[in-house]
Amino acid sequence: MDISSHLATGRRGGFRPPLDHLLRPVIGFNRPRDVLKDPDLDRDEKRAILSSWASDACAVPDRPTLRLAPGAETPVPLLEVLEALARLDGARADA
Repeated sequence: MDISSHLATGRRGGFRPPLDHLLRPVIGFNRPRDVLKDPDLDRDEKRAILSSWASDACAVPDRPTLRLAPGAETPVPLLEVLEALARLDGARADA
């Protein structure tokens, strides 16, 4: 199996996102709640996406309380991303 086919399949042999999506996991989501609602992502993948979104790499220049994910239409408040992470952690605690 070459590296591209390895990256295109998941642990269970199902479809996995292309390499660009893995390298920039926030692409394709406009709001943190969209990440939480995605049924194709497991908890660790959701955490990685939300953490990436919360990082300084997504900070809007001169607006440190806003985050703009690559490919997103509009910035979102950092607080919204952090609240989504907290909800994800709360769901883990309830499980």
